[in-house]
Amino acid sequence: MCGRYLLQRAPGALQRYFQAVNPTPNHPPSWNIAPTQVSLVVRRHPQSGERHLDALRWGLVPRWAKDITGAARLMNARSEGIAQKPSFREAFADRRCLVPMDGFYEWRKQGAGKQAYAAALRSGEPMAMAGLWEGWKQPDGTWLRTYTIITTTANAKLSLVHERMPVILPPETWEEWLSGAADEAVLRPYPAEGIAIWPVDNRVGRFAENDAALPAKIGAPDTPAELDDEPPNWE
Repeated sequence: MCGRYLLQRAPGALQRYFQAVNPTPNHPPSWNIAPTQVSLVVRRHPQSGERHLDALRWGLVPRWAKDITGAARLMNARSEGIAQKPSFREAFADRRCLVPMDGFYEWRKQGAGKQAYAAALRSGEPMAMAGLWEGWKQPDGTWLRTYTIITTTANAKLSLVHERMPVILPPETWEEWLSGAADEAVLRPYPAEGIAIWPVDNRVGRFAENDAALPAKIGAPDTPAELDDEPPNWE
């Protein structure tokens, strides 16, 4: 958790929403982003301090890593003790980011199998996940820039699906987070009443599946009433 998410909003809309000032990156929509794939993050420029919207690879490669083979395992970073963990402490101190999402997916055990669910903000606004990024120098001398998504304990609603959830930062915390001023106290569960959750087709679990129908609500047996919301009207 979080191992799949969607970002269908246009980069220009994200740039305006997050007040990024760099040239708009050319990035297609995706309804099934998976670890090791490239997606958009919001970072502060090291000199100007202005926000930039950039395309990075999901799965953190620490600066000291010998190779990139462990990147998929570092797609998430647990918030507990993150400032002291060797894989994340340098990035936590100096290289924080926001990871825009329209929603994310998780699987709930139901009977003998699992059912996929999507989660999003009820408001339809983009989610801003707390993240960290790193630069790793490749053998050819070029830089590979990667990111990870920070997770925390699930709120009461999401705990019906999974024990963990990504940290969703409200707008009033963004600048403090990106500047490095915010401590671990901001890495807390988002209020349950602000989240919509609904069942989706289990084909979202296959990497090759990526189309606009993936986040559509389906009828699923044994779905608790708390997890039977309507998808938001994404703005």
